[in-house]
Amino acid sequence: MATSGMSSIRMSGEKIEIVNQLLLPHTTEWVSVDTIEEAYDAIKSMKIRGAPAIASLASLSISSHLTKALQQDPVPEFLSSADALKAYVQSKLDYLYTSRPTAVNLGAATRRLSKTLTASLDAGKDVRTVAQDLIEEGKAIDGEDLDRNKQMGKWGGEWLVEETKRRGGSGVGLNVMTVCNTGSLATSGYGTALGLITYLHETSKLDTAFFTQSTPYHQGSRLTALELITLKIPHVMLCDSMVGSLFQHRGISGIAVGADRIAKNGDTANKVGTYNAAVLAARHNIPFIVVAPISTVDLDIADGSQIPIEHRPPLEARLVRGALYPFTTNAQGAREQATVMVTPEDLGGVYNPSFDVTPAELITAIVTEKGVAVKAEGSKVFDLSNII
Repeated sequence: MATSGMSSIRMSGEKIEIVNQLLLPHTTEWVSVDTIEEAYDAIKSMKIRGAPAIASLASLSISSHLTKALQQDPVPEFLSSADALKAYVQSKLDYLYTSRPTAVNLGAATRRLSKTLTASLDAGKDVRTVAQDLIEEGKAIDGEDLDRNKQMGKWGGEWLVEETKRRGGSGVGLNVMTVCNTGSLATSGYGTALGLITYLHETSKLDTAFFTQSTPYHQGSRLTALELITLKIPHVMLCDSMVGSLFQHRGISGIAVGADRIAKNGDTANKVGTYNAAVLAARHNIPFIVVAPISTVDLDIADGSQIPIEHRPPLEARLVRGALYPFTTNAQGAREQATVMVTPEDLGGVYNPSFDVTPAELITAIVTEKGVAVKAEGSKVFDLSNII
């Protein structure tokens, strides 16, 4: 059976380390995250990315910070009273949330910790006990991810097999395409959409996994490629602009993508380029599947028009992404990343959103750890009540 072999976060005692994903696949560098500020920077700079993974790091950074605080003598000022603790922790949660606001998992994690804080204080617990409750909740948020990912992979994989049979296929030898990176590097293990592909491989139902480069950050060509190689899953990479050609000339059984936020009606925000793939999938009558944990569903927003879309710095789209490596050495002898600008210096402007929104109308199925949702006959939107 295939196993992930990849990880984005590891924790020993209160020491948190992450793989610097900006350096993959050629260099595997574990970076210590010792403070909440360092966790914010790692998320913001995309040293770590993937909606579940950044929620895990944010939660673990709170747990680690509070554990260290309880071990100090004397304890920090914010542990002197309930009011001081509430104000301090809430300010840190609000700060972490601003690092990447599109991914709802991060907001869900910070809100969950905020609710734990309020509930413990309302129960009249002493400050140290409240801090301990937050520590345990932060670790729980991280620990729940792996099991639910495996469940999603099974739900989604089996649904696609049956859907392929319903459409006249054999249910084996499936070719599945994905966008961006949704494996162990984006989660706490196994992955969401890549977990579906992994499940099909493990059960001998998969022929080939296709994946887009996912420009401009190349999460596909750098990260998904590395994971598929590690898992020994047959795979083929394609440029984002080649999706239509792939659908014309290769028999694709389904497209599986992750999500950074799913609105109440099923509209889904994911890595930019997902909407393009969904439009082309609809044109070619290929099942389009969103795989994401319940925490990605945001019932507070009615549709995708209310999802905030992060825009990245223009420079990221103007560089040859492969030029992030190899490394050069600066005048001080420190290692730094080489970059190559490929656009004119006086370029008029750059449109560089991280995400786009795929309307529910273009999505065939949405998978969470509780099951698979499809639209009712004739409906253009989803009822997600049975899978959240």
